[in-house]
Amino acid sequence: FLVSTLQTGRIDKSYPTVCGHTGPVLDIDWCPHNDQVIASGSEDCTVMVWQIPENGLTLSLTEPVVVLEGHSKRVGIVAWHPTARNVLLSAGCDNAIIIWNVGTGEALINLDDMHVDMIYNVSWNRNGSLICTASKDKKVRVIDPRKQEIVAEKEKTHEGARPMRAIFLADGNIFTTGFSRMSERQLALWNPKNMEEPIALHEMDTSNGVLLPFYDPDTNIIYLCGKGDSSIRYFEITDESPYVHYLNTFSSKEPQRGMGFMPKRGLDVNKCEIARFFKLHERKCEPIIMTVPRKSDLFQDDLYPDTAGPEAALEAEEWFEGKNADPLLISLKHGYIPGKNRDLKVVKKNILDNKPAANKKSDLINAPKKAADASNTQNEAKLDEILKELKSIKDTITNQDERISKLEQQMAKIAD
Repeated sequence: FLVSTLQTGRIDKSYPTVCGHTGPVLDIDWCPHNDQVIASGSEDCTVMVWQIPENGLTLSLTEPVVVLEGHSKRVGIVAWHPTARNVLLSAGCDNAIIIWNVGTGEALINLDDMHVDMIYNVSWNRNGSLICTASKDKKVRVIDPRKQEIVAEKEKTHEGARPMRAIFLADGNIFTTGFSRMSERQLALWNPKNMEEPIALHEMDTSNGVLLPFYDPDTNIIYLCGKGDSSIRYFEITDESPYVHYLNTFSSKEPQRGMGFMPKRGLDVNKCEIARFFKLHERKCEPIIMTVPRKSDLFQDDLYPDTAGPEAALEAEEWFEGKNADPLLISLKHGYIPGKNRDLKVVKKNILDNKPAANKKSDLINAPKKAADASNTQNEAKLDEILKELKSIKDTITNQDERISKLEQQMAKIAD
């Protein structure tokens, strides 16, 4: 995959890429607590975590900071924990969800018996204490990952057979998109404490593009981008009926292949920009900017309530031990000034169990001197072996040369 600075124009074909996977990359996710760290899941059944240099790539990046191996089939989903540092979730076509401590490279939670069919998407709630999943068996499940139990589930959330999506909202409710039995696109709002009936259910249109929801917890607006559509519809979620209020539609000419969403702290508050999408076309990536027109040049408090900042509220160990914390909020009144990101360091707990060369960079940092000495001794022994073999081959060649010249002499005598 390609990581570029925010630039316009054509990117050179020789532009460096992140290319350590041996199969196609299926999903990527930027770390919310470190703007230089990105995770990728691939068809090669691994998850890799990369540190992108501060000023972007000048050479292709082939060495991840850590390789996370645990899935037996391709990994289609990666999602960082919203409030705990170095906690990463991955979901694969083996119907398993694994939660990793990236700081030690370990799989700490493995939910491999909760889904009987393909997982379409996974979403953390606001403080990262629960996850919700949408699956091919038409069920939406709410899971407590640390207790490893299903807290709530709804069968046939949407009757249609096409893919669904489910995301947590800031108030703990769940928003889903899917299809009716007649293949009409639907959106629904659910209370996980009572999943019998939806709070709201709306039918949209008949189109076979899966609706991808992007949610802004600060303004409670959901943007729906249909795969293959050329429009983005947006809705406000409120406590009053009909709960999901249609606001407007942004339309363009070209269909979207995929969509990215800028974090709130990357927006231009001076221009009242409330959302920025990066729309992927066949051959280009185009920014789409949503602004609210205001006459005043002053900071608009109602558009920019305090938003989640880049600092993690918990360390990975605290979260795994059972602590919860809401995101640490920052004000955007004076714009966002990025701080210095600390390097991601991986400290492996049991070096002897590591596969050799799986994680060269962090092994070099963390492997004790004894391990280095042992490998030096092994290398020297191998070198001796090779040199001996070379010597014996050379001797054999010399002997054969002498034998050939003798035979040639005998042939010459017979011919005379």
